[in-house]
Amino acid sequence: MRKGISPDLIARVLGGAPKYTIAELEEKFPVRNLPDGAMVTRIAPSPTGFFHTGNLYPNIIDKKLASQSGGVYMLRVEDTDTKREVPGAVDVIVGALSKFGLNIDEGMIGDDREIGAYGPYTQSRRKEIYHSVAAELLATGRAYPCFLAPEEMDEIRKVQSAEGLRTGIYGSFARDRNLTEDEIAARMDAGGVPSIRLYSTGDYNRKIYCKEGIRGSVAFPENDEDIVIIKSNDGLPTYHFAMLCDDHFMRITHVVRGTEWLPSLPLHVQLYNMMSWTPPIFIHNATIDILDDETGNRRKLSKRKDRVAAVSNLWADGWAPESVLEYVFNLIVSGYEEAKMKNPALTIWDYPVNIKKLSVSGALFDMKKMEWWAREFIASLDESKYEITDRVTNWASEFDADWYARIQGRREYLHNILNIERDNPKRIRKDFVTWKQTLDEIAYFFDDVFVGANENSPTDATDSRANFHSPLHSDILSEFLGTFDSADSKDLWWNKITEIAARFGIKNGDAAMALRVALTGRTNTPDLYSIMQVMGEERVIKRIKNAAT
Repeated sequence: MRKGISPDLIARVLGGAPKYTIAELEEKFPVRNLPDGAMVTRIAPSPTGFFHTGNLYPNIIDKKLASQSGGVYMLRVEDTDTKREVPGAVDVIVGALSKFGLNIDEGMIGDDREIGAYGPYTQSRRKEIYHSVAAELLATGRAYPCFLAPEEMDEIRKVQSAEGLRTGIYGSFARDRNLTEDEIAARMDAGGVPSIRLYSTGDYNRKIYCKEGIRGSVAFPENDEDIVIIKSNDGLPTYHFAMLCDDHFMRITHVVRGTEWLPSLPLHVQLYNMMSWTPPIFIHNATIDILDDETGNRRKLSKRKDRVAAVSNLWADGWAPESVLEYVFNLIVSGYEEAKMKNPALTIWDYPVNIKKLSVSGALFDMKKMEWWAREFIASLDESKYEITDRVTNWASEFDADWYARIQGRREYLHNILNIERDNPKRIRKDFVTWKQTLDEIAYFFDDVFVGANENSPTDATDSRANFHSPLHSDILSEFLGTFDSADSKDLWWNKITEIAARFGIKNGDAAMALRVALTGRTNTPDLYSIMQVMGEERVIKRIKNAAT
């Protein structure tokens, strides 16, 4: 057993005596009283003010594992990197989670608010815990003070690279791992401020087997690097050490993280073993990939290149959180779409996540597929309860002032528009994708943005209407106007159209198309009779007259 350093020197190295013993911490944060098999999961973002769409993937898994097992879903904030911290960032994270229905059970619920008995839930406020565990490692020789300066470590890396060696502080490169107490004290007397490094006993040439949640037992080289666990500049922990202390004392049972962390698994298992603690189950989920527009190659979803990578952009573009949630869940659980088709009332909360069936390969983000899920979701909404109307209005109030001003105070009119072709549950229209697109889709109902057949339409380039302003069509419209009665039943209305078509020797559909373009400026719309009923007699007459002249 390697000898550690004395309590007095530990206090000097740490800037004060540790507040707790390990036994006191175990008592302060006891094993949770939860049902057998309950899973405690956590999300642990940095407070950068950015919520990545890719983060949804592990967050959904975390939430599902906790909720379906009667466990706990926690939000812990890794804010030790003060350079990246953005004011209000936790509120952004909590707000995004709430919109997706991923409400936390414990942890941070705002920038300065938290719930739960295992906090604090921000790492910057847990320094006493980290120092107490570091003191135990220093006292037992499992960690040591290190005085390597940044320029000295740069020189070590240059030597290692020149000799084709792995970079890092290990073996003979770990210069300070055997300093005596007198040497440590002398360095500090001379103004040296040490970091604290792990004293690794691993052998890189030896294979070890680590349990991974999806992959099972995976072989790795044993970790032999003396990583920094407490930084010299601010006394705060590195990610690896903070994760060890936080996950253990918060009693995390399952850690869901990206595949980029898989190479760190032997280090993390080593840290747990050195403390004689039981490690959580580590689950390394697939990344979300996308096809690059320029190269056509598959790559990871990028916040720099891809607008959809930022959840805030999804909100601004009008995507319904529920549809995005269902789409990403389908990337996680391959059988969900089939089950949803069989039972449209099914939601992700009804369908379990099986860790062993999670994919290890990257999931491909497909905008067309997400549009399909969006259409299906909006089609499932009950507009008799104004569910589409209210969502569209709420979106416009936050993201589109012009549209909000246009529809504010016109709830019934908007409802009647959105309710067209929604009376038959077996044939509900599915042309709405986002709230922004929904408003663009129904723009022709509003006179100030209506583009008629005689005008150029920048928003309706797919419609070809060049032939709908001619003497023949003017005559058709004039003929219809002479017989128009807003009180007509649909059958009577259609009979009048067929009579007009016969009179001019054209197809019924061509006669109806002339009317459709006159009223909507488009060649493709929902049921024309319903459109006319919603528009009202005055608007219908005015538009027909304008188109006929």
